[in-house]
Amino acid sequence: MQSGGSGGFGGGPGGVAELPGVRALSGQGRDVVVRQDGVASVAQLVGWGVSSAAVRRKVAAGHWRRAFRGVVVLQSGPTSWRQRARAALLYCGPDAALSHESAAFHHGILTEPGRSVVVTVPHTRTVMPQLGLVVHRSRTMPWAGGRLRSVEPAEAILGIVTTTTSAHSRGAESTARAGAVRRDLTDALVGLLCDAVRAGVHPDDLLLRAARRTRMSGRRLLVEMLGQVAEGVESPLEHRYARDVERRHRLPRAVAQRWERVDGRWIRADRVYVGFAVRAELDGRLAHPFGATDDDVWRDNATLLATGDTTLRYRWRHVAVTPCATAAQVARALRDRGWPGRPHPCTATCAITT
Repeated sequence: MQSGGSGGFGGGPGGVAELPGVRALSGQGRDVVVRQDGVASVAQLVGWGVSSAAVRRKVAAGHWRRAFRGVVVLQSGPTSWRQRARAALLYCGPDAALSHESAAFHHGILTEPGRSVVVTVPHTRTVMPQLGLVVHRSRTMPWAGGRLRSVEPAEAILGIVTTTTSAHSRGAESTARAGAVRRDLTDALVGLLCDAVRAGVHPDDLLLRAARRTRMSGRRLLVEMLGQVAEGVESPLEHRYARDVERRHRLPRAVAQRWERVDGRWIRADRVYVGFAVRAELDGRLAHPFGATDDDVWRDNATLLATGDTTLRYRWRHVAVTPCATAAQVARALRDRGWPGRPHPCTATCAITT
């Protein structure tokens, strides 16, 4: 797994070592600060012979930047995410570890780090709140390690699941919003779990770790969503298609993520209705300025010529906003090609009529 991006001057040891503030330190102090990405606590600096008054002058003059109380970055320019994460760990003290979104970003699961650095500390420790820092306390600290101390990827994902489900539960206190809140939550969790699995987190590892937790908000939903991922769901759109288009209208279940060789190329179909010459392709982009891409058109044509299958292509709006109309269209294609069943309306206002 790749560590999340850093940016700024503190992107690597070579750049940090050339910072004027770092070069001015003694040998031991310089080596430590280089390992710490150009970040140091005031206590460390005092131990290396830099007075706290000198630190204040450097910060006031703009030569150094204050990250958190008692922690500075020994440079004047913009700080990188890695430097802010390092500063958070120094501020929170020994045994603190990046967790939740910050750990997931560090491990390459999330592409954005979020606005705050998220850290978990032992439950016995009290950390004063700071802007740009979120601190969780844990009675049982998970294992953490690495040059930028972090919990393992699976623990990061479970942490996000717990905090996300708790936040959505508070948002669903109004029964009028409960359904919408749950849909938003499942979309968020499916997307997170798909990203985690693609990054190398094994679903069984998540399930085992979740089972070992005595209390965990969202455990049941996590198990349900991991089952969807195991069946081939790779995005929130695919989850909604299986749930809102197929299951709620009693359509046959399609085979997910089927690889085939067509016209000399390997292609992967999102959904194939085996035996009925129908397949569905799901595009999660909200819009594309020119409709289907050239590759999409080629694939649809090649599939039609090679297999005779009809390809139905749907986007987010078709599945999330008009799932009943989409189900009716899929059902018509299936019945035209020999499906003996009938779709069922999901509600009294469903586009499917009996």
